[in-house]
Amino acid sequence: PQGPLDLPSFPASAAGPDLRHVILGSEGRLGVITRATIYVRPLPEAEQFHALFFRDWSSGVEAVRSIAQAEVPLSMMRLSDKMETQTTLILSGRERLVALADLGLRALGYGEPLCLLLIGATGSPRKVRTAIRQATALARRHGGLFTGTMIGKMWRKSRFHTPYLRNTLWEHGYALDTLETAVPWASVAATVDLVRQALRQELAPKGEHVLAFAHLSHIYRSGASTYFTYLFPRSADPDATFSNWLTLKTLASEVIVKQGGTISHQHGVGRDHAPYLTAEKGPVGMDMLSALVRETDPEELLNPGILLRDEKKS
Repeated sequence: PQGPLDLPSFPASAAGPDLRHVILGSEGRLGVITRATIYVRPLPEAEQFHALFFRDWSSGVEAVRSIAQAEVPLSMMRLSDKMETQTTLILSGRERLVALADLGLRALGYGEPLCLLLIGATGSPRKVRTAIRQATALARRHGGLFTGTMIGKMWRKSRFHTPYLRNTLWEHGYALDTLETAVPWASVAATVDLVRQALRQELAPKGEHVLAFAHLSHIYRSGASTYFTYLFPRSADPDATFSNWLTLKTLASEVIVKQGGTISHQHGVGRDHAPYLTAEKGPVGMDMLSALVRETDPEELLNPGILLRDEKKS
């Protein structure tokens, strides 16, 4: 509303703060993108997804951490906890194959609590082979059992289908949601345990069971994104269902903030997370955001109530 902001594209620039990220992170609160310069990259020659199993969650976490800090050039790592591992295998639709695999894993000493790590590599065939070899060698040091590409291919085939289960579950009487954060490695284990515990126990006094599971997805040298999925019975009364969701969401968010995690690793702030933004940005940071909003949108025309919870809402 204040006028056009034209930011030229450079390979790199040290000319003050990068205003592109101010706009990109504002969720439309500071402006609307009308033109963009994009980079074109060639499609990769090869891409592979492989699976490894660990005897427990802690071993898998340490393996993922060692792979990340060794800077193995993987394009994807996803470590599932016990419950998500079971769910992933069940949803594969290959019951007989999964049953046979379970017998084989148990014979090798890989029974419950079994955790699945999926790794992906993208690029030239040589780069893919090298990355997978390096990653599996590090994983084996932590007890990882390499099982090849079969499960990886199954996951790749269904990865964009499973989100549609939300609608099917709703029709069968269950609500589903996800939430996520990112924390340093020292806080990963505790954060996952506490958030899962909070989600599973909060509705117990009402006699309602919550199914909650987690995975690590986006992995960094200094930490990881912890991603949670939770299902709970929906009520015939929409207000009751919303109340239960809000209780679960609020409690999990409070745990995340207490653990020093970001209130949003990838989902954004919007209105749901706005109450927790001060814990991350601090009072001075929030004043800076408010000043930006006043300068760029003095009449509050763009998404009022987003990021800054005290604004008027449309």
